[in-house]
Amino acid sequence: MQGSEGSQESEGSQGAHGARGARTRRIAEVRLTPVLVADPPLLNVQGVHQPYTPRLIVEVVTAGGVVGIGETYGDTKYLELARPYAAALTGHDVADLNGLFTLMNGIAVDDSRIDHAVDVGGLRGAQTADKLRLSVVSAFEVACLDALGTIRDVPVHTLLGGKVRDSVEYSAYLFYRWAEHPGGAGEKDEWGAALDPAGIVAQARRFVDAYGFRSFKLKGGVLPPEQEVAAVRALAAAFPGHPLRLDPNGGWTPATSLRVAAELGDVLEYLEDPAPGTAAMAEVSRGTAVPLATNMCVTTFPEIREAFLSDAVQVVLSDHHYWGGLRNTRELAAICRTFGVGLSMHSNTHLGISLAAMTHVAATVPNLDYACDSHYPWQTEDVITARHEFHAGRLTVSDAPGLGVRLDRAELARLHRRWLEDDGALRDRDDAAAMRRAPGHEGWTTPALPRW
Repeated sequence: MQGSEGSQESEGSQGAHGARGARTRRIAEVRLTPVLVADPPLLNVQGVHQPYTPRLIVEVVTAGGVVGIGETYGDTKYLELARPYAAALTGHDVADLNGLFTLMNGIAVDDSRIDHAVDVGGLRGAQTADKLRLSVVSAFEVACLDALGTIRDVPVHTLLGGKVRDSVEYSAYLFYRWAEHPGGAGEKDEWGAALDPAGIVAQARRFVDAYGFRSFKLKGGVLPPEQEVAAVRALAAAFPGHPLRLDPNGGWTPATSLRVAAELGDVLEYLEDPAPGTAAMAEVSRGTAVPLATNMCVTTFPEIREAFLSDAVQVVLSDHHYWGGLRNTRELAAICRTFGVGLSMHSNTHLGISLAAMTHVAATVPNLDYACDSHYPWQTEDVITARHEFHAGRLTVSDAPGLGVRLDRAELARLHRRWLEDDGALRDRDDAAAMRRAPGHEGWTTPALPRW
């Protein structure tokens, strides 16, 4: 699965507008490298993160020797779809981005791999074949844009229409967490446990000291709502005036959601997915002035109509993995502008390739109304040669060709070896299974939502 990048000739040197230029843009090879990436014991409504999370690294290699890279989920169901799709892309022009979707429509999806109740890895509501396809296409679209930017000697944000900001603000992503994984599995870190308001405030202070974040999002749905309210209140006292968000991933009934909104209405920037589903969110929305955000009930274009017309949400958290890439993310932003709905950006466990892609598209969206989420500070491993660095809670937008990041092939090989050596237990994310390994949680099952 590994290989050298080869020479990277510019399209201009080969006749950018001629037949030869088009030929050199065509995909000669696709490399798929699944990896397992260390993840801390972060808690959520479904359980706890596994010691290692699967990701898929995509490389498209053009006939001219240019390599473009992308990243998405690496669970088995994504791999099983990515492999035939990669084979179908041989000869495809990296500039034909619309054609990526046409080709994907011809790839069959194994329905047995789809959890129609909930997307365990992404916590984005019910999973469908189309959502699965979009998550795979997203990595290939990013890889093609990376290659095309290299060929044309321009950054990805230029291919998307040009940046409107030179840096993008990100939010500190706070989690209830254990000090270590059950049985001491996985990699060790120095963060320690965070299971009460004091622990959450200490975690936030460390994020501020290390990265300069100015806003905070707490992953809720873990403890009874009154305890999470206390944690948000503690954050408000410790960081007065800083934007705060709370996300229980649909863990509450509308009544509980309204009670929490009333108790925290003076400090919350928005309340994210307090209740499960568009109808429940609309019920909450009718009873509070606190903006409601979502990355669960609006994750595809067909889901927009009901949510917007019922005023179920006032903020959409975009995610290029969900929506099928960077150009679809820009289309989503335009729809949000049309309806006066706010826009931010969702994050899941990801590496530096995805963070680069997020930053490029975020730089081009005029109506980026809130700081973006990012798990990235929690990830201590990466497959790029230089980690992204936050300054004052922001990332500078790269003006280098393509994404502006390069693969660290030694690290890619190391994380791929970990995937190869796994017995299959960790190749599919399962937070409930990870929870059952902890003493006292042996009977844990994914809770039915709402939980409280």
